[in-house]
Amino acid sequence: MNISDLIITKNEQTELANIFLNQENNASIQQLIKEYTYSEELLQYGLPVNNKILLHGSSGCGKTTTAKAIAQTLGKSILTLNLSTIVCSRIGETSQNIKQIFDKAAREKAVLFLDEFDQIAKARGNDDKDVGEMRRLVNTLIQLIDYLPQTVLLIAATNHVSIIDKALLRRFQLQISYDLPSQLELDKYYDKLVEKFPADIKLFQRKYEISYAEARDHAFTQVKASLIAKLEKQ
Repeated sequence: MNISDLIITKNEQTELANIFLNQENNASIQQLIKEYTYSEELLQYGLPVNNKILLHGSSGCGKTTTAKAIAQTLGKSILTLNLSTIVCSRIGETSQNIKQIFDKAAREKAVLFLDEFDQIAKARGNDDKDVGEMRRLVNTLIQLIDYLPQTVLLIAATNHVSIIDKALLRRFQLQISYDLPSQLELDKYYDKLVEKFPADIKLFQRKYEISYAEARDHAFTQVKASLIAKLEKQ
């Protein structure tokens, strides 16, 4: 398997200022950015910069976008790996693939983004042989994280933090939870989405208790319907 086929290296322009985060999450990420800004000064005092971050919580609430924005803010390239695509029938091959990806991130001093992080833990619970093999895979991942160079920022994301191995969880210095946005937060998001459109197509029935991704799809579907209806009358 060609390791380059497993990694998404496309860098999209994603500004942190354009991501809707609650106050606590925004403060945590700003602290992370500042640590990297003053990393040399912190290291002079023997204070390590946090470089292992876990983003967890509801799907569609901004975990992937946050990882991309952090990389852009720090001026680093981002290597994105979906762990659901890397787990092979031969666990040894999977371990080797993961090691190669960590090595690549170290060489490039990149942000390594591991999406669907729970896939490694999810694979447990089949027969006893599989459990033993997956345990060895988790041990490999733990070792790679333990020896991660300070120049690499590891960001992992999961929708199912409760099933991740506890030993892996302890490796992450910063864990940030993403919950479904409140009605007030969604109203601000809706307002931002439609601010560039004419006033007569901005109004639509808003949905709540959904993720930002779902809200975006809903808003644009309604706006397109209104715009098409308007064009058909011309």
